[in-house]
Amino acid sequence: MSFTSCLIIMLGGALGTLMRYTVSMLALPISGDLPWGTIIINITGSFIIGFFGTLTLAHGRYPVPEELRIFVMVGICGGYTTFSAFSLQTLDLLRSGSVTRAAMNIILSITLCILAVAAGHYIAAYLNGGAEQIAQTTLEEDA
Repeated sequence: MSFTSCLIIMLGGALGTLMRYTVSMLALPISGDLPWGTIIINITGSFIIGFFGTLTLAHGRYPVPEELRIFVMVGICGGYTTFSAFSLQTLDLLRSGSVTRAAMNIILSITLCILAVAAGHYIAAYLNGGAEQIAQTTLEEDA
């Protein structure tokens, strides 16, 4: 891990965090019964990491430098996606007695995020000539 890589990830994380805040604020009007901002963020973040990770593989049609991959996949996606917020909001729903809403939040978030990462992967794999990989390094998988 180099100092340059750390800076790249940090800048991506800052951008991802700002994007997360913006989407959360925009989703407030529709977030009465469920934390829709978090759900939307997790779905779009899952799609982005699946799409970008597959599309930009080193051996694919659209390779990009490893620095750009970690900027997007570790930095932006790491700062943007909000599994910790999802967990906190689910606990709050449970603690307030909203077991059904908590279960809906869990089922919707996990199912739709897995579908989003798969959709991003398969669309990019098609564009990338059938690539099967998403991540190239352990660091990318930890995003």
